[in-house]
Amino acid sequence: MNLGIRWKVALGTLAAVFVGLAVAGWLVIRSVEQTELSRMAETLETSSGLAAMTLRPLFDQSGSTVPGSLLHATVRDLSQQAHLRITVIRQDGTVVADSAVPTEGLAHVENHLSRPEVAQALRSGRGMDIRASQTTGERTYYVARLLSASTPAQPSIPVIRLGLPLTSIDERVRHIQQDLATAFGAAFLLAMTLSLWVSRNLTKPLSEMAAAARQLAGGTPGVRLVVSSTDEVGLLAQTLNEMTDQLETKIKEVSDDRAQLLAMLIAMVEGVMVLDYRGTVVQVNPALERMFSLELTESRGRHYAELIRHEGLTALVSSVLQTRSGQGGEITLSPSGRCLRVEASIAGGSREQEACAVFVFHDITELRRLEKIRKDFVANVSHELRTPLTSIKGYVEALLDGGKDEPATATAFLEIIMRQSNRLNLILDDLLQLSQIESGQVLFRREPVDLRALLERTVAVIKPLADKKHHTIELSLPDEYWVVEGDEERLVQVFINLLENAVKYTPDQGRISMAIRNATHMRAATPRPMIEIVVADSGIGIPEADRPRVFERFYRVDKARSRELGGTGLGLAIVKHIVEAHSGQVWVEGNTPRGSRFVVHLPVAQDSSTAVSTETGSR
Repeated sequence: MNLGIRWKVALGTLAAVFVGLAVAGWLVIRSVEQTELSRMAETLETSSGLAAMTLRPLFDQSGSTVPGSLLHATVRDLSQQAHLRITVIRQDGTVVADSAVPTEGLAHVENHLSRPEVAQALRSGRGMDIRASQTTGERTYYVARLLSASTPAQPSIPVIRLGLPLTSIDERVRHIQQDLATAFGAAFLLAMTLSLWVSRNLTKPLSEMAAAARQLAGGTPGVRLVVSSTDEVGLLAQTLNEMTDQLETKIKEVSDDRAQLLAMLIAMVEGVMVLDYRGTVVQVNPALERMFSLELTESRGRHYAELIRHEGLTALVSSVLQTRSGQGGEITLSPSGRCLRVEASIAGGSREQEACAVFVFHDITELRRLEKIRKDFVANVSHELRTPLTSIKGYVEALLDGGKDEPATATAFLEIIMRQSNRLNLILDDLLQLSQIESGQVLFRREPVDLRALLERTVAVIKPLADKKHHTIELSLPDEYWVVEGDEERLVQVFINLLENAVKYTPDQGRISMAIRNATHMRAATPRPMIEIVVADSGIGIPEADRPRVFERFYRVDKARSRELGGTGLGLAIVKHIVEAHSGQVWVEGNTPRGSRFVVHLPVAQDSSTAVSTETGSR
């Protein structure tokens, strides 16, 4: 049975009181009985002496036999006077007189030789016993003695026995028991009331402490106990309050640390995976989930190999957990091709779900791509610069070897040197301009630009080049359009570069168009309305696989043809940077049925609400 401490204290106290009262009652009753029996023994001893003195003359007459009637009458008179039962017993056990038995009934009384008090009296002259009388059926105190103790015991000397019923003692003991039961019952009820009151006052603070402890375990903050005493219970309550304050402080510190740690893990761009000594995932952050397309609910508590199946990572993790040392390495994910740098450090945990090793995943895909671009750029710049320099050096050597002595040859060589020098100067100018744009050294003006006038100006610049190849340039302008905001000269450079490429890479008698309209389909969400300018040609086109890279520096689809046409490989890179500096977008698409379409999106000027009308024309 699961009892509360209050009932345990109350029942324990009541049990002790009950046992104490029972023992006390038993001792009282036993003491009363002993006292009464001692008093009764003295009475019987005195009465037996008096009875012996009275009966002794009847048996002292030598040779005479005491008449039974006289003996019986004498015994009865003595019994009535002393209020005792008197029995005269021969030494062979025969009862010759009994105050409780009529004369005619003595013949039916059984032999008393086996009675304990009679046997003791025959042996030692005196005897006593307490038992239920077989003649009267009452519990009786018996005292027996030889009628004459001064002379040697003779067969004719009988034993006189006095019996006093214990009914008075039993009655008195019964009354005492009733009184004790009443007193002890009242005492027990009082003790029960007091024990319940004491146990309640003693255990109430403990119950409040237990309830407060349960609230603390359940996460309830601000639990306090009222300290109403200065004893041990009050000291315990005060200590519990202090412990609660300290615990709340520690919990707050741990919660703040955990919140900061989680915020750091969530905000980190790098992926983080924490493993225990068996390789079970203890923690991952959202960045790692995105890297490996994991679910947070599926990650924790599972083995890392079940979540990330990668041979290189498995080898690295196994080595770190076995050697307990920090290591690092690079892995490449397939089929995405992402490159990750993995750095491992040891946390020291040696139990389940305890951090043993921390793995940090750095996505270096962009870094590797930039490194490749840098390497390609260096290689391309070296190649682009070496080509005209080699040509210049070769013709200079030819002139030194005698070519200068022939005017016609010297003139031709010098013209070639001049063209290569101009090409070299053009490459350097484009590189410098691109570097300035990328580093932010070029400040773009922000002013309204009349797009119609800008496009007409651009077409006018390119038209002589187009006429040499018999190209047709069409400029389609809508009835209404908005003014864009930007640097007019830089925007002219954008469309000149696009039109120059269209002219260069379109065979003779080709068709080049430039159209403008409101942008309805945009590749990225923008907060402002955009104007779409499309430059399309019917030239050789750009393969779909090369379109994402045409805006990279020195990237050429057909390198030999590009050098033949005099391109530097930097024009489209400059276009991209200028457009993006104007918060715009540029990309290339395939044209129908052939050729390319370069699409430029530029934002409409914010303070421009005036529409400019024009006629659609072809040039």
